Amino acid sequence: MIHRMPITRRAALAGLGSVLAAPAIRPSFAQAAPIRVGVLHSLSGTMAISETALRDTVLMMVEAQNAAGGILGRRLEAVVVDPASNWPLFAEKARELLAVSRVDVTFGCWTSVSRKSVLPVFEELNGLLFYPVQYEGEEESKNIFYTGAAPNQQAIPAVEYLMSADGGEAKRIALLGTDYVYPRTTNRILRAFLNSKGIADADIMEEYTPFGHSDWQGIVSRVKRFAGEGKRTAIVSTINGDANVPFYRELGNQGIKAEDIPSVAFSVGEEELAGIDARPLVGHLAAWNYFMSVDSPANTQFKAMWQSYIKNPRRVTNDPMEATFVGFKMWAQAVAKAGTTAVDPVRTAIIGQKVDAPCGYTLEMHANHHLSKPVMIGEIEANGQFNIVWKTPNAIPAENWSPFIPENANRRRG
Repeated sequence: MIHRMPITRRAALAGLGSVLAAPAIRPSFAQAAPIRVGVLHSLSGTMAISETALRDTVLMMVEAQNAAGGILGRRLEAVVVDPASNWPLFAEKARELLAVSRVDVTFGCWTSVSRKSVLPVFEELNGLLFYPVQYEGEEESKNIFYTGAAPNQQAIPAVEYLMSADGGEAKRIALLGTDYVYPRTTNRILRAFLNSKGIADADIMEEYTPFGHSDWQGIVSRVKRFAGEGKRTAIVSTINGDANVPFYRELGNQGIKAEDIPSVAFSVGEEELAGIDARPLVGHLAAWNYFMSVDSPANTQFKAMWQSYIKNPRRVTNDPMEATFVGFKMWAQAVAKAGTTAVDPVRTAIIGQKVDAPCGYTLEMHANHHLSKPVMIGEIEANGQFNIVWKTPNAIPAENWSPFIPENANRRRG
């Protein structure tokens, strides 16, 4: 069942029909107050292209959990708000969820600036947030569980791949990002990593653009000139949101092919590629911890569950959706173990939870509130899917305090 705040009535309607089609609520559900699940994702603005699917994933999980009998004999009720890609509004909506709607848990945020906007609210009001997107690390909060990748689970392995023989032996790197904390901090880590591998600053190009940036002609031209100075060059993209559509279009317009200047993206997956003609981008790369093309029984079930809910064969699955799915499962398991939805005992019960995830690996929540995750490199195919060309043999624990940030030395020793 969905509880809709007035501001999000229209935004939530897309998921309403499927939720109402769920099996009849068991009589015992009427005996207790519902468990309220907050959904804090942008349904409008520049990040809606990525975040709307995460709203739908939470609604799918709520419906499935209710169909299975709820949790502790109680039905779940989703409370959906739209922070509209407005970072201060994220904090307002987080406070609304916690203080007015009194949600038991929240799934939300995509950008690091939105997460940092809500973090003090969750800490002040002792809420529980599951954050499902790759990020720059350099954070650890008792009120947040990070189910996306830390830099050692995405960014660093991706650059190592670009520098390897299989990845083209890149000697120059163009770091292109949206101008906010995640790209800038990730690129600070990557620059230090590249320096440690003998790549000089002169062989690193770094440029940032605002959210929603659309005119990529000049930057892509500069990348071509940078690549034309005699060394094998690759692009590392931390561009977020709908700016990716004109960026990739401009790569195609200027004839940049993967065999000449390969690019690897950290925020482009199946959902973003669904909106563009992927044929000029064949061979370009993305680094994630899950792709829709993963061949595993758990992924077959996940994709079937998604299609049963969304009833649209054009709607794809992607990495942040899988991270939302995993986080929801871990939270539900922890509530059952704790015998309550109260934040403090649930927080304790989440540590050590394991899920056989769609990525084909068993993921575990560690004491630093981060998951062990595999790393995968995928090549874009003409149909907007990814051919997985490399992956780690095991899920690896997150280093949320990077060894390439000098001031973290004391933290790592501690």
